[in-house]
Amino acid sequence: MGKIKTHKASAKRFSFTGTGKVKRGHMSTRHNTGWKPSKRMRGLRKGALVSSARMHDLKRQLPYQ
Repeated sequence: MGKIKTHKASAKRFSFTGTGKVKRGHMSTRHNTGWKPSKRMRGLRKGALVSSARMHDLKRQLPYQ
């Protein structure tokens, strides 16, 4: 059986922690940031973890991580 291809767009957006959890960035941080409050932008700067409901999809997209 052949190898499974890695979904490259997902590989650039997600990274794995040492315990196997998946880190992600927040959306809404690229443009139109002038009118967003500073408090909101500070919160969006921090990374977040992917929910357990989405983990099955990501494990399939990133098989060798």
